Amino acid sequence: MKVVVFGAAGWVGRAVLENLQKHHEVRAFDRGPESWQKAAPWSGGEIAHGDIADYDTVEGALDGVDAIIHAAVYAGSYDKDDLAPFQINLKGLWNVLEAARHRGINRIAHIGSCQVEHPQGIFFDADVRRPDGTLYAISKRLQEEMCRQFHDAFNQSIAVLRPCSIIDSRLNLAKGGGELAPGSWNTGMVCRHDLAEACRLAIEKDDLGFEVLHMAGAAEADEHCNTQHAREVLGFEFKGNLDQYR
Repeated sequence: MKVVVFGAAGWVGRAVLENLQKHHEVRAFDRGPESWQKAAPWSGGEIAHGDIADYDTVEGALDGVDAIIHAAVYAGSYDKDDLAPFQINLKGLWNVLEAARHRGINRIAHIGSCQVEHPQGIFFDADVRRPDGTLYAISKRLQEEMCRQFHDAFNQSIAVLRPCSIIDSRLNLAKGGGELAPGSWNTGMVCRHDLAEACRLAIEKDDLGFEVLHMAGAAEADEHCNTQHAREVLGFEFKGNLDQYR
């Protein structure tokens, strides 16, 4: 398949590219050349630049594509006067889903976000939404609802993956670049390479329908959220070595 990755130069996107290039033809989409400055050069496929908040740009990025992995997210401060979270997180995702519908693309994986342990002790299944109310949290919850609505309205096959604390257990790094050491473990950890594998398996799965799947690599996560269901649906196991941080 030919797969487009939105947010390809980011923390998750780079792991997705590394995973995909062994299996599929890849188009890596991000805002511009400056997006790649913090990452090592990548030459595993086509690189495309543009504004995800512009519908025509997104629609053009889907030309010849069979599947989509949407990992784009606003990485700024989420200030109360900042419109970028709405433009990137919400308008951007709407552009992707609507353009996919227009082009008949029916294999989509979206990187959502959620806690692993609900603050009220409720088990997080697909129907339990994240309860926190920051601008980031609200935009990520609205993204999930948008995916749900596109599936309900147009029968698009969409997997929403819910990570919490995304790390790299191979490099011992947290998302912001901080070094991980014993004692830094938490129940919400997931290695970005496991998340990338889940993305690939989701777009490869025939007739997925609509799934909301928690992504957490610790065995204890099964007590709090639907990680067991995620493993069963996608047919994979979390391989990141998280015990080294206990």
